[in-house]
Amino acid sequence: MKVILVDDEQLALIGLKKLLEKEVSDIEIVATYMNPTDAMAGITLHHPDVVFLDVHMPELDGMALGRQIQEATPDIEIIFVTSHDQYAVHAFELQALDYVMKPISIKRLKQTVIRVQDKLSMKQKGSSENTKVPFIYCFNQIRFKLPNQEIQIAKWRTSKAQELFAYLLHHRNQMVHRSVLLEMLWPELEEDKTVHQLYTAMYHVRQTLKSYGMDMITIQSGSLEAGYKLELGGAQLDSEQWEREIRTWKGVDLGTVDAYEKVLHMYTGTYLGNYEYMWAEPERESLRYLWLYHMKQLSLFYQQQGLVEKLIEHTQRIQRMLPDEEESYFTLMKLYAEMDNELGVEEQYRLLKTRMEQDLEIPVRENISKWYQDWSMGLK
Repeated sequence: MKVILVDDEQLALIGLKKLLEKEVSDIEIVATYMNPTDAMAGITLHHPDVVFLDVHMPELDGMALGRQIQEATPDIEIIFVTSHDQYAVHAFELQALDYVMKPISIKRLKQTVIRVQDKLSMKQKGSSENTKVPFIYCFNQIRFKLPNQEIQIAKWRTSKAQELFAYLLHHRNQMVHRSVLLEMLWPELEEDKTVHQLYTAMYHVRQTLKSYGMDMITIQSGSLEAGYKLELGGAQLDSEQWEREIRTWKGVDLGTVDAYEKVLHMYTGTYLGNYEYMWAEPERESLRYLWLYHMKQLSLFYQQQGLVEKLIEHTQRIQRMLPDEEESYFTLMKLYAEMDNELGVEEQYRLLKTRMEQDLEIPVRENISKWYQDWSMGLK
């Protein structure tokens, strides 16, 4: 872990350097700076993993320097160090990884270092997965990605071959009986008339995987070809990786919010959402509500921190992803009302009525309609 320290007080620099070198293994303090201009040049030169940055400095304060660092090298983590706690929210807005109060305690410093190590480990893991492991993307539509290559949208010979692959992928590592596949793909025909069509569709699936270089994915036949089992063979699934990652998060605070946001942004759409496969709906719903639960946790955090703009941006994302979620419209209506943004309130209520009454043919919830009527009366 390469580190740069920036503080206009020499004694503070020496103290932090000694503390880090004593308490943290596998750390390399590549440079220390007392002048913000010199620090920016050194950060560009050394490209450290982490910068410990004092807030109060002459000429250019730490917050301004932090913005410059993020603009120039957004992948560098920033830890603010200061004697004043009123800057905590500003540090969060700059997406600093942590905020440490002077005098720095050993216990608090160790907590910060653990956060840094976890963040760097997550970055390394993500980089490794993106470059060394074949990926299958299932959010929205099926796509393939080989190491060091661009993502490719899978194109199938027939819609039956596409659904056959999707179903076997959904039930990966399980033997799926042939009769189940025949009933799903050709429900209107008798089994003896569809066996050949299944063989043909299976042939097209294997050929498609081969053409995209995804032949590490294997489909094994059961005894007398009574069933089929798909195995990933080292490839990874975006939905599976995302669910595993999101379930490790138990809460959000100033030190973890940046990583928490990034994991939630990995959810780029509903599971197999571009296909009308009814059998995928339980998994689709499960992942959707897992995402929504954590998005609401993050919304609560923004609200507690008084970060209205972040809360609005976050709620708009929920609305784009889940347009049937009434609460997102109501939340935005109340936020815009607090900001005296009458047009914003009117627009959200209009969008909600259109979605509910015209698209879904159900009324807007009574409590939302009453709130809007009361708000409208207050304007007259």
